[in-house]
Amino acid sequence: MWQLFLGSMLLGLIHPLFPNHWIPLIAISKTEKWTNKETIVATLITGFSHTLSTIIIGIVVGFVGIKLSENYSYITRIAAPLILVLIGVIYLILDVRSSHHHRHFELNNDSLKNRKSRAAIIFTLCIGLFFSPCIEIEAYYFQAASQGWIGIIVVSLVYLIMTLTIMVFLVYMGLKGVNKFNIHFLDHHEKLITGIVLILLGSLAYFVEF
Repeated sequence: MWQLFLGSMLLGLIHPLFPNHWIPLIAISKTEKWTNKETIVATLITGFSHTLSTIIIGIVVGFVGIKLSENYSYITRIAAPLILVLIGVIYLILDVRSSHHHRHFELNNDSLKNRKSRAAIIFTLCIGLFFSPCIEIEAYYFQAASQGWIGIIVVSLVYLIMTLTIMVFLVYMGLKGVNKFNIHFLDHHEKLITGIVLILLGSLAYFVEF
């Protein structure tokens, strides 16, 4: 179980570091002249929306994994780690071949800033982020199925808490103007970082017994 906890924390830590998860919120906040409190609340709401859709899909994936595990024990021993590694390799290939302009959700500041209601802006963000779930964690739900519903719940809660915490932290630091992250590198190498993490998690799951 500790592997699931550690892996969920790692994915929950790394994923929201990518600029497309928090820089747009800072930009809109400054454009609309939101207070820091209003911006943090907006971050929590939109971050929850984004994570919720990811968790919903993950639960479905985990359910399939549980059903397979009941009949085919090798699924959790071999197939689940292999899926993580394969998806990680795919991410690495995409990083090499892509033009590095991937985004989970592009925010059109011009259209958003014309909206008079802060609620309308947040609602628009929520809709966009809800329909852009994070695929990399979905593969990890298949691995979590090896621990049944407990594993799925652990992954969901840890990923949710870590994602929201990191998003709020980055937005807050950005509002204070003290963010020192190498945004350019993170923005251009999201697939590379994600791929490496998935390969490491898959390898760990295969070579280390639960």
